[in-house]
Amino acid sequence: MSIGAGAVSAWVWNSYISAGPLAQSTIVHIKRGSGMNSIAHTLYKHDVISDPLVMRIMARLSKQHLSLKAGEYEFPAGISMQDALNKIVGGDVYLRSFTVAEGLTSWQVVQVLNGIQALEGEIETIPDEGSLLPETYSYEMGATKQEQILHMQQSMMKAIDSLWDGRDQNLPFQTKEEAIVLASIVEKETGIHGERKKVAGVFINRLRKNMALQTDPTVIYAITGGKIQNNGQGPLGRRILLKDLAVDSPYNTYKYPGLPPGPIANPGKASIEAVLHPESHNYLYFVANGKGSHNFATNLQDHNSNVARYKAYLRSKK
Repeated sequence: MSIGAGAVSAWVWNSYISAGPLAQSTIVHIKRGSGMNSIAHTLYKHDVISDPLVMRIMARLSKQHLSLKAGEYEFPAGISMQDALNKIVGGDVYLRSFTVAEGLTSWQVVQVLNGIQALEGEIETIPDEGSLLPETYSYEMGATKQEQILHMQQSMMKAIDSLWDGRDQNLPFQTKEEAIVLASIVEKETGIHGERKKVAGVFINRLRKNMALQTDPTVIYAITGGKIQNNGQGPLGRRILLKDLAVDSPYNTYKYPGLPPGPIANPGKASIEAVLHPESHNYLYFVANGKGSHNFATNLQDHNSNVARYKAYLRSKK
């Protein structure tokens, strides 16, 4: 809002609209309940403005002192008092952000949130697995951790709702919940965008043949319950062993055919899209090739050859 120069002295007006003393961009926290006097003093203390009295005068003349909004504000270098006041009146707050990576378990997401000091409160219970959409989220100073959980859950519901109706026909699962379960497995098996639909196609083919999915990440989840180790030695804190494949859990897809009873992680949109629109092919097997991607096979003999090549590659790296 601007005030005509005739309403105030030329000096006050010029001080109000001219570039301020701020040398570089800075973030200032305007606390809840702060009045115009307190705000002007805070801005002066942070070198955003040169004269608190001028800001107070102009705020009262324009009645903007009645519409001040708390929060964090980012002020660019040289901002004028007029623009600084307009920013606070307009509630143009500084937005912080955090990123939830695709494939994190809900326990891991809670660890991410607990590490953000700017978020308030505590998360009392671990959210349901697969209920949180991995994305980058923005928040204001004073927001709570629980609010971010609710936001992520709402985002996941919106994502699956928007994708579900356009899914391919004759998929071997019936519900949105089952789609998220399979998407979580695809997410843990490959982080390569171009491979997701191909990997999804393998699992779709296996489900149609009532073959066990035989995927290591489900065994890891059966053992850890999603409480992943982060010591650089894999999610178990060690390599997966042959005896692990025999663990008696409905999540163990080596022991029990079909989908596990729930997701094993929080899948991103790309993995959800992959299971709803899987690549059509005859592959039933895949294994890492040591180059960041996978080799695929239609039969066990070819698959065993691919596995042998991968083991030879690993031996060559020792």
